[in-house]
Amino acid sequence: MSIRIVTDSSCDLPDELVQQWGIEIVPLTIRFGDDEYLDRVELPTDEFWRKCAVTDVLPTTAAPSTGQFAEAYTRLREEGADGIVVVTLSSEISATYQSAELAAREHTGGAIRTLDSRTTTLGLGMIALAAARRAQQGDDIDTIAALVDDVSTRTRVFGAIDTLDNLKKSGRVSNAKAMFATALSIKPLIEVRDGLVQQAGRQRTRSKSLAHVVNRLEEFKGRIDNLAVLHADCDDIDEFVAMVEPYAEGELVIGTIGPVVGSHTGKGTIGVAFQERTA
Repeated sequence: MSIRIVTDSSCDLPDELVQQWGIEIVPLTIRFGDDEYLDRVELPTDEFWRKCAVTDVLPTTAAPSTGQFAEAYTRLREEGADGIVVVTLSSEISATYQSAELAAREHTGGAIRTLDSRTTTLGLGMIALAAARRAQQGDDIDTIAALVDDVSTRTRVFGAIDTLDNLKKSGRVSNAKAMFATALSIKPLIEVRDGLVQQAGRQRTRSKSLAHVVNRLEEFKGRIDNLAVLHADCDDIDEFVAMVEPYAEGELVIGTIGPVVGSHTGKGTIGVAFQERTA
């Protein structure tokens, strides 16, 4: 039995892992003013960050259409998939899950399971990767769907924002507050909680914010599976990886934050994603 895994472009998985494990990615749409691009297809992540650096326009994102998911399902069937497991970014953040589910309901080619990860960026990516590994081991569709449900409840994402520029552009932070925070070198901390990217405190200086993220990892020491580092075009990524590596059991995945999260958090955002081991 051949089971294929579908996710969306907010997963921020490196291309080599996507190809290695046969993961199908349905792209969100990225808009810079009147210009639209398909994430990772027409606008590679590195090009997205280059465009952000030279424009004052805040990029926005739109969920994939039902038709985009339907096309992906049909293509995978034609490639020989007996079943499809779809895991998307949180339905609290985007309508992507609703599009995936509607397309599955309308599809007549065989079993499809659609699941809401309740997370995003590499939190989602590592769930999709775990599912793809189990699919290649030969697990059936119900076993893989149950795995996705389980690891989604145990997925943790922590990070630090380096600049308030994008939040200022969006109007979520006033110009005065942004200038005040910048003058004091305040770095907001974030985590994915209850399906949303939420504020989790703040630190004064970049080094303290990185240390805080590592301290959050320390709270889970010995209970960390599938650790990943996520970053938004960060110059200090090597330094941060060295701080995080002692907590990794096995491969440490490193992925660049793309437009879906990066449009809100901006360049310099850095963090970790992993699955908490409960037994």
